[in-house]
Amino acid sequence: MSAQRRAYYDRIAAHGLTPLWEVLGALVPPSPRSPAQPALWRYAELRQYVMEAGEVITAEEAERRVLILENPGLRGQSCITQSLYAGLQLILPGEVAPAHRHTQSALRLVLDGEGAYTAVDGERTTMRRGDFIITPAWTFHDHGNLGDQPVVWLDGLDIPTVRFLDAGFAEKAATHTQSVARPEGDALARYGSNLLPMDYAPKPADPTRVFVYPHDKTRVSLLAIASAGAPDPHLGHKLRYVNPATGASPMPTIAAFTQWLPAGFETRGLRSTDGTIHVCLEGEGEAEIAGTTYRYAENDVFVVPSWHTLKLRASRDAMLFSFSDRPVQQALGLWREERL
Repeated sequence: MSAQRRAYYDRIAAHGLTPLWEVLGALVPPSPRSPAQPALWRYAELRQYVMEAGEVITAEEAERRVLILENPGLRGQSCITQSLYAGLQLILPGEVAPAHRHTQSALRLVLDGEGAYTAVDGERTTMRRGDFIITPAWTFHDHGNLGDQPVVWLDGLDIPTVRFLDAGFAEKAATHTQSVARPEGDALARYGSNLLPMDYAPKPADPTRVFVYPHDKTRVSLLAIASAGAPDPHLGHKLRYVNPATGASPMPTIAAFTQWLPAGFETRGLRSTDGTIHVCLEGEGEAEIAGTTYRYAENDVFVVPSWHTLKLRASRDAMLFSFSDRPVQQALGLWREERL
Protein backbone atom coordinates (compact mmCIF):
# COMPACT_ATOMS: atom_id res chain seq x y z
CA MET A 1 0.00 0.00 0.00
CA SER A 2 1.35 3.41 -0.96
CA ALA A 3 2.12 6.01 1.66
CA GLN A 4 -0.39 8.34 0.00
CA ARG A 5 -3.19 5.79 0.31
CA ARG A 6 -2.27 4.92 3.91
CA ALA A 7 -2.29 8.60 4.87
CA TYR A 8 -5.69 9.00 3.18
CA TYR A 9 -7.12 6.04 5.13
CA ASP A 10 -5.81 7.53 8.38
CA ARG A 11 -7.44 10.90 7.66
CA ILE A 12 -10.88 9.51 6.83
CA ALA A 13 -10.78 7.13 9.81
CA ALA A 14 -10.86 10.14 12.11
CA HIS A 15 -14.31 10.93 10.65
CA GLY A 16 -15.72 7.41 11.08
CA LEU A 17 -15.16 6.43 7.46
CA THR A 18 -13.57 3.36 5.91
CA PRO A 19 -13.05 2.41 2.24
CA LEU A 20 -15.51 -0.20 0.94
CA TRP A 21 -13.05 -1.46 -1.65
CA GLU A 22 -10.81 -2.82 1.11
CA VAL A 23 -13.57 -5.03 2.58
CA LEU A 24 -15.97 -5.64 -0.32
CA GLY A 25 -14.91 -9.27 -0.84
CA ALA A 26 -15.64 -10.11 2.79
CA LEU A 27 -18.93 -8.20 2.88
CA VAL A 28 -20.29 -9.63 -0.37
CA PRO A 29 -18.65 -13.06 -0.80
CA PRO A 30 -19.31 -15.27 -3.84
CA SER A 31 -20.73 -17.92 -1.45
CA PRO A 32 -21.29 -18.19 2.32
CA ARG A 33 -18.12 -18.22 4.44
CA SER A 34 -19.40 -19.07 7.88
CA PRO A 35 -16.99 -18.69 10.79
CA ALA A 36 -18.86 -21.59 12.43
CA GLN A 37 -17.10 -24.94 12.22
CA PRO A 38 -18.44 -28.49 11.96
CA ALA A 39 -18.37 -30.13 15.37
CA LEU A 40 -19.77 -33.08 17.33
CA TRP A 41 -20.49 -33.34 21.05
CA ARG A 42 -20.52 -36.91 22.42
CA TYR A 43 -23.16 -37.16 25.10
CA ALA A 44 -21.50 -40.17 26.72
CA GLU A 45 -18.46 -37.97 27.41
CA LEU A 46 -20.40 -34.86 28.44
CA ARG A 47 -22.95 -36.44 30.77
CA GLN A 48 -20.56 -36.50 33.74
CA TYR A 49 -20.02 -32.74 33.45
CA VAL A 50 -23.75 -32.10 33.15
CA MET A 51 -24.37 -34.12 36.32
CA GLU A 52 -21.48 -32.40 38.12
CA ALA A 53 -23.18 -29.07 37.47
CA GLY A 54 -25.92 -30.32 39.77
CA GLU A 55 -23.38 -30.45 42.60
CA VAL A 56 -21.95 -26.97 42.13
CA ILE A 57 -25.10 -24.88 41.64
CA THR A 58 -28.82 -25.23 42.32
CA ALA A 59 -31.49 -24.83 39.65
CA GLU A 60 -32.91 -21.85 41.54
CA GLU A 61 -29.56 -20.11 41.86
CA ALA A 62 -28.69 -20.69 38.23
CA GLU A 63 -32.26 -19.97 37.05
CA ARG A 64 -31.40 -22.34 34.21
CA ARG A 65 -28.64 -24.89 34.89
CA VAL A 66 -27.25 -25.29 31.38
CA LEU A 67 -23.91 -26.09 29.77
CA ILE A 68 -23.75 -24.21 26.48
CA LEU A 69 -22.58 -26.06 23.39
CA GLU A 70 -20.24 -23.45 21.92
CA ASN A 71 -19.14 -23.81 18.34
CA PRO A 72 -15.32 -24.08 18.23
CA GLY A 73 -15.23 -21.29 15.66
CA LEU A 74 -17.42 -19.00 17.77
CA ARG A 75 -16.03 -19.44 21.29
CA GLY A 76 -17.12 -16.82 23.78
CA GLN A 77 -20.26 -15.96 21.80
CA SER A 78 -22.65 -18.49 23.41
CA CYS A 79 -23.82 -19.87 20.09
CA ILE A 80 -23.64 -23.09 18.09
CA THR A 81 -24.24 -21.33 14.75
CA GLN A 82 -24.21 -17.64 13.88
CA SER A 83 -27.96 -17.44 14.60
CA LEU A 84 -28.73 -20.22 17.10
CA TYR A 85 -27.85 -21.28 20.64
CA ALA A 86 -27.83 -24.80 22.08
CA GLY A 87 -27.16 -26.19 25.52
CA LEU A 88 -27.72 -29.17 27.80
CA GLN A 89 -30.02 -28.43 30.74
CA LEU A 90 -30.21 -30.47 33.94
CA ILE A 91 -32.95 -30.59 36.54
CA LEU A 92 -32.63 -32.84 39.57
CA PRO A 93 -35.43 -34.60 41.49
CA GLY A 94 -37.48 -32.15 43.54
CA GLU A 95 -36.10 -29.07 41.79
CA VAL A 96 -37.91 -26.26 40.00
CA ALA A 97 -36.39 -24.03 37.33
CA PRO A 98 -38.29 -20.80 38.13
CA ALA A 99 -40.93 -19.36 35.81
CA HIS A 100 -39.88 -16.58 33.47
CA ARG A 101 -40.48 -15.37 29.94
CA HIS A 102 -38.40 -13.75 27.23
CA THR A 103 -38.60 -12.61 23.63
CA GLN A 104 -36.28 -15.43 22.56
CA SER A 105 -38.08 -18.53 21.22
CA ALA A 106 -36.98 -21.87 22.66
CA LEU A 107 -37.23 -25.58 22.00
CA ARG A 108 -36.51 -28.54 24.28
CA LEU A 109 -35.57 -32.04 23.15
CA VAL A 110 -35.66 -34.53 26.02
CA LEU A 111 -32.59 -36.80 26.09
CA ASP A 112 -32.14 -38.48 29.45
CA GLY A 113 -34.26 -39.38 32.50
CA GLU A 114 -37.95 -39.30 33.41
CA GLY A 115 -40.23 -37.46 35.78
CA ALA A 116 -39.83 -33.82 34.74
CA TYR A 117 -42.39 -31.45 33.30
CA THR A 118 -42.47 -28.18 31.38
CA ALA A 119 -45.29 -25.69 31.96
CA VAL A 120 -46.20 -23.12 29.30
CA ASP A 121 -48.75 -20.41 30.07
CA GLY A 122 -50.56 -22.50 32.65
CA GLU A 123 -50.41 -25.96 31.07
CA ARG A 124 -47.94 -28.69 31.97
CA THR A 125 -46.61 -31.48 29.80
CA THR A 126 -44.71 -34.48 31.10
CA MET A 127 -41.29 -34.64 29.47
CA ARG A 128 -40.51 -38.00 27.86
CA ARG A 129 -37.39 -38.93 25.93
CA GLY A 130 -37.48 -37.65 22.36
CA ASP A 131 -40.36 -35.24 22.96
CA PHE A 132 -40.03 -31.95 21.09
CA ILE A 133 -41.34 -29.16 23.31
CA ILE A 134 -41.45 -25.45 22.55
CA THR A 135 -41.79 -22.33 24.65
CA PRO A 136 -42.79 -19.58 22.22
CA ALA A 137 -41.52 -16.04 22.62
CA TRP A 138 -42.92 -14.12 25.60
CA THR A 139 -44.73 -17.10 27.14
CA PHE A 140 -44.22 -17.80 30.83
CA HIS A 141 -42.60 -21.20 31.35
CA ASP A 142 -41.06 -23.19 34.16
CA HIS A 143 -39.66 -26.70 34.59
CA GLY A 144 -39.92 -29.08 37.51
CA ASN A 145 -38.84 -32.61 38.37
CA LEU A 146 -41.41 -34.64 40.30
CA GLY A 147 -39.59 -37.93 39.72
CA ASP A 148 -36.58 -39.66 41.22
CA GLN A 149 -34.13 -39.32 38.30
CA PRO A 150 -32.06 -36.44 36.93
CA VAL A 151 -33.52 -35.23 33.63
CA VAL A 152 -31.48 -33.71 30.82
CA TRP A 153 -32.70 -32.05 27.66
CA LEU A 154 -31.24 -30.08 24.78
CA ASP A 155 -32.20 -26.41 24.66
CA GLY A 156 -32.30 -24.62 21.31
CA LEU A 157 -32.96 -20.88 21.15
CA ASP A 158 -32.70 -17.99 18.70
CA ILE A 159 -30.65 -15.96 21.20
CA PRO A 160 -27.99 -14.82 18.65
CA THR A 161 -30.70 -13.69 16.21
CA VAL A 162 -32.51 -11.65 18.85
CA ARG A 163 -29.18 -10.30 20.12
CA PHE A 164 -28.22 -9.20 16.60
CA LEU A 165 -31.50 -7.28 16.34
CA ASP A 166 -31.15 -5.78 19.85
CA ALA A 167 -34.67 -6.98 20.59
CA GLY A 168 -34.20 -9.01 23.77
CA PHE A 169 -36.52 -8.63 26.75
CA ALA A 170 -36.97 -10.92 29.78
CA GLU A 171 -39.19 -10.97 32.84
CA LYS A 172 -39.34 -13.17 35.93
CA ALA A 173 -42.72 -14.43 37.06
CA ALA A 174 -44.16 -13.40 40.41
CA THR A 175 -44.10 -17.04 41.55
CA HIS A 176 -41.59 -19.87 41.00
CA THR A 177 -44.19 -22.14 39.41
CA GLN A 178 -47.25 -21.26 37.40
CA SER A 179 -50.72 -22.10 38.57
CA VAL A 180 -52.17 -24.92 36.50
CA ALA A 181 -54.93 -23.40 34.39
CA ARG A 182 -55.61 -26.26 31.98
CA PRO A 183 -55.21 -30.06 32.18
CA GLU A 184 -52.28 -31.74 30.48
CA GLY A 185 -53.06 -32.42 26.83
CA ASP A 186 -55.45 -29.49 26.45
CA ALA A 187 -53.39 -27.74 23.77
CA LEU A 188 -53.06 -30.94 21.73
CA ALA A 189 -56.81 -31.49 21.92
CA ARG A 190 -57.67 -27.94 20.89
CA TYR A 191 -55.01 -27.26 18.28
CA GLY A 192 -53.30 -30.53 17.36
CA SER A 193 -56.11 -32.87 16.27
CA ASN A 194 -56.98 -31.33 12.88
CA LEU A 195 -59.42 -29.13 14.80
CA LEU A 196 -59.32 -25.51 15.98
CA PRO A 197 -61.42 -23.40 18.34
CA MET A 198 -64.16 -21.53 16.46
CA ASP A 199 -62.76 -18.08 17.19
CA TYR A 200 -59.06 -18.90 16.65
CA ALA A 201 -57.57 -17.09 13.64
CA PRO A 202 -53.76 -17.15 13.86
CA LYS A 203 -51.56 -14.90 11.80
CA PRO A 204 -49.05 -16.67 9.50
CA ALA A 205 -46.08 -15.81 11.74
CA ASP A 206 -47.76 -16.74 15.03
CA PRO A 207 -46.11 -19.61 16.92
CA THR A 208 -48.04 -22.81 17.35
CA ARG A 209 -50.33 -23.29 20.35
CA VAL A 210 -49.29 -26.95 20.27
CA PHE A 211 -46.26 -26.79 22.53
CA VAL A 212 -45.41 -30.50 22.68
CA TYR A 213 -44.86 -32.93 19.80
CA PRO A 214 -44.73 -36.37 21.43
CA HIS A 215 -41.87 -38.62 20.35
CA ASP A 216 -44.01 -41.75 20.13
CA LYS A 217 -46.34 -40.16 17.57
CA THR A 218 -43.43 -38.79 15.54
CA ARG A 219 -41.77 -42.19 15.45
CA VAL A 220 -44.97 -43.88 14.28
CA SER A 221 -45.22 -41.40 11.40
CA LEU A 222 -41.61 -41.93 10.34
CA LEU A 223 -41.91 -45.72 10.40
CA ALA A 224 -45.15 -45.54 8.42
CA ILE A 225 -43.61 -43.56 5.57
CA ALA A 226 -40.46 -45.69 5.73
CA SER A 227 -42.54 -48.81 5.15
CA ALA A 228 -44.40 -47.23 2.25
CA GLY A 229 -41.53 -46.45 -0.10
CA ALA A 230 -37.85 -45.95 -0.81
CA PRO A 231 -35.99 -43.18 1.03
CA ASP A 232 -35.23 -39.91 -0.70
CA PRO A 233 -31.60 -40.15 -1.91
CA HIS A 234 -30.63 -36.86 -0.20
CA LEU A 235 -32.86 -36.92 2.88
CA GLY A 236 -33.80 -40.47 3.74
CA HIS A 237 -37.28 -40.33 5.26
CA LYS A 238 -37.59 -36.76 6.56
CA LEU A 239 -40.50 -34.70 7.82
CA ARG A 240 -40.75 -31.15 9.11
CA TYR A 241 -42.62 -30.11 12.23
CA VAL A 242 -45.36 -27.54 11.60
CA ASN A 243 -47.88 -25.35 13.30
CA PRO A 244 -50.99 -27.42 12.48
CA ALA A 245 -53.12 -24.27 12.25
CA THR A 246 -51.00 -22.61 9.56
CA GLY A 247 -48.59 -25.17 8.09
CA ALA A 248 -45.68 -22.87 8.97
CA SER A 249 -42.79 -23.76 11.27
CA PRO A 250 -43.73 -24.12 14.95
CA MET A 251 -41.84 -20.88 15.70
CA PRO A 252 -41.20 -17.99 13.28
CA THR A 253 -37.43 -18.12 13.78
CA ILE A 254 -36.70 -21.84 14.19
CA ALA A 255 -37.55 -24.82 11.98
CA ALA A 256 -37.43 -28.38 13.29
CA PHE A 257 -37.20 -31.69 11.45
CA THR A 258 -37.28 -35.42 12.11
CA GLN A 259 -35.50 -37.98 9.97
CA TRP A 260 -35.29 -41.77 9.65
CA LEU A 261 -32.29 -43.43 8.00
CA PRO A 262 -32.54 -47.20 7.43
CA ALA A 263 -29.54 -49.30 8.38
CA GLY A 264 -26.96 -49.28 5.59
CA PHE A 265 -28.44 -46.22 3.88
CA GLU A 266 -26.23 -43.31 2.81
CA THR A 267 -27.51 -39.95 1.63
CA ARG A 268 -26.11 -38.06 -1.30
CA GLY A 269 -24.41 -34.75 -0.64
CA LEU A 270 -26.59 -31.78 0.24
CA ARG A 271 -25.82 -28.27 1.38
CA SER A 272 -28.02 -25.36 2.38
CA THR A 273 -27.65 -21.87 3.77
CA ASP A 274 -29.29 -22.67 7.10
CA GLY A 275 -26.71 -23.94 9.57
CA THR A 276 -28.32 -26.95 11.21
CA ILE A 277 -27.99 -28.71 14.57
CA HIS A 278 -28.63 -32.48 14.56
CA VAL A 279 -29.33 -34.83 17.47
CA CYS A 280 -29.28 -38.61 17.25
CA LEU A 281 -32.25 -40.11 19.10
CA GLU A 282 -31.83 -43.70 17.90
CA GLY A 283 -29.18 -45.81 16.23
CA GLU A 284 -25.75 -44.74 15.10
CA GLY A 285 -23.84 -43.84 11.98
CA GLU A 286 -21.59 -41.25 10.39
CA ALA A 287 -21.97 -37.64 9.29
CA GLU A 288 -19.55 -36.49 6.63
CA ILE A 289 -19.41 -32.69 6.79
CA ALA A 290 -17.33 -30.92 4.13
CA GLY A 291 -15.16 -34.02 3.77
CA THR A 292 -14.58 -34.71 7.48
CA THR A 293 -16.32 -37.72 9.03
CA TYR A 294 -17.91 -37.65 12.49
CA ARG A 295 -19.32 -40.80 14.06
CA TYR A 296 -22.57 -40.22 15.95
CA ALA A 297 -24.44 -42.35 18.49
CA GLU A 298 -27.51 -41.86 20.66
CA ASN A 299 -27.85 -38.40 22.24
CA ASP A 300 -24.84 -37.04 20.34
CA VAL A 301 -25.17 -33.54 18.89
CA PHE A 302 -23.47 -32.31 15.73
CA VAL A 303 -23.64 -29.07 13.81
CA VAL A 304 -23.44 -28.47 10.06
CA PRO A 305 -22.56 -24.82 9.29
CA SER A 306 -24.07 -22.88 6.42
CA TRP A 307 -23.20 -24.16 2.94
CA HIS A 308 -21.20 -27.15 4.20
CA THR A 309 -21.92 -30.34 2.28
CA LEU A 310 -23.49 -33.06 4.41
CA LYS A 311 -23.66 -36.80 3.79
CA LEU A 312 -25.31 -39.08 6.36
CA ARG A 313 -24.80 -42.81 6.85
CA ALA A 314 -26.63 -45.17 9.19
CA SER A 315 -24.89 -48.29 10.46
CA ARG A 316 -28.07 -49.07 12.41
CA ASP A 317 -31.57 -47.70 11.88
CA ALA A 318 -31.14 -44.08 12.92
CA MET A 319 -33.59 -41.39 13.97
CA LEU A 320 -32.31 -37.81 13.89
CA PHE A 321 -33.88 -34.60 15.13
CA SER A 322 -32.62 -31.29 13.73
CA PHE A 323 -33.33 -27.57 13.87
CA SER A 324 -32.20 -24.47 12.00
CA ASP A 325 -33.00 -20.83 11.23
CA ARG A 326 -34.63 -21.71 7.89
CA PRO A 327 -37.89 -19.76 8.51
CA VAL A 328 -35.95 -16.51 8.92
CA GLN A 329 -34.00 -17.07 5.73
CA GLN A 330 -37.13 -18.05 3.80
CA ALA A 331 -39.01 -14.97 5.03
CA LEU A 332 -36.14 -12.80 3.80
CA GLY A 333 -35.79 -14.64 0.48
CA LEU A 334 -32.28 -15.83 1.37
CA TRP A 335 -32.62 -19.59 1.83
CA ARG A 336 -30.89 -21.74 -0.79
CA GLU A 337 -30.24 -25.47 -1.08
CA GLU A 338 -28.11 -27.53 -3.43
CA ARG A 339 -28.53 -31.28 -3.88
CA LEU A 340 -25.35 -32.82 -5.25
